[in-house]
Amino acid sequence: MPLNIDIQQILLHLFNFVILGGGLYLLLYKPVKDFMDKRTTYYEKMDADADKKMAQATDLESAYNNKLAEADSEIAQKKEAAAQEAEKASRETLQNAQAQAQKILTDAKANAEAERAKIVSSAQQEIADLAAAAAGKIVQQSMDSTYGAFLDAAQEGEANGGQEN
Repeated sequence: MPLNIDIQQILLHLFNFVILGGGLYLLLYKPVKDFMDKRTTYYEKMDADADKKMAQATDLESAYNNKLAEADSEIAQKKEAAAQEAEKASRETLQNAQAQAQKILTDAKANAEAERAKIVSSAQQEIADLAAAAAGKIVQQSMDSTYGAFLDAAQEGEANGGQEN
């Protein structure tokens, strides 16, 4: 063998190298590749789940926004209805107050008229009593003066009559 090359040794080394490469492939490369594939699949699955959850969250967000918009419009409607109800109640209260005020005024006028009539009647009664008392005094004075004149005339008549006899 020229150059001291042994083909059999080369083939044996080549065969050892192939066995070593095959063993390393089976022991290291394939499990690491399978691990990496599983890991890639796991992260792709996580990414898909995250996308799915993000889509659900977006749907929920839009549903909540719609519900909020509906709730806002419902609140606005209820607020307006409450404002109208309050306005109606205030008008009714005002009308009731005006009716009560009118009733109070009417009652006060009636009471004042009754009080005035009572005072007029009382005043007329007092005037009648005063007039009767004054007439009584005038009659009394007239009777006293007439009786006095009669007594005077009687005394004069006695005085005159006693002298004539």
